[in-house]
Amino acid sequence: PTSTTVAGAPSMTAVVYRSPTCGCCKSYEDYLRRHGYTVESRVTDDVDEVKSERGIPEGASSCHTTLLDGYAIEGHVPMEAITKLLEERPAVDAIAVPGMPSNSPGMGEPDGRPLQVVSVTDGAAERFLTVE
Repeated sequence: PTSTTVAGAPSMTAVVYRSPTCGCCKSYEDYLRRHGYTVESRVTDDVDEVKSERGIPEGASSCHTTLLDGYAIEGHVPMEAITKLLEERPAVDAIAVPGMPSNSPGMGEPDGRPLQVVSVTDGAAERFLTVE
C-alpha cells in the first residue's frame, strides 16, 4: 500500500505516551511508522499527567497522547489531520480525536462515517477537520 508522508516526516520522532496494557495504542504507533515517523514509545501508568501538562480537556481526551514537533496529538488522529497541522502550523496546542472511535487509525478501518478532529487551544476544543 502507498502512504503519504509530510516532507521530512521520516526524520521526525513521534513520542507516544501510553499505558502498559493498551493494545490500540500499539496499533496507532504502527500506523505512524507506516507513514514514515520514528516512534518512541513511553509506557506510563499516568497518561493523565501528560494530558494535563498539555492542556487536553476531558472532553477531547483519548487513550494515548503523542508529542510531535511541538504539538500534542491526542488519540487516534488520522494522517490527513497531522499533515494539515504540520503544513499549516496553526496556533493551537493540540489536535485530538476524542474517545476511541471504531473507524479511527489504530482502532479499525474507515467505514464511511466521518471522523471528527478537534483542535485544542488553552484547554478549549473546537472543530479542526472532518475526515470523510
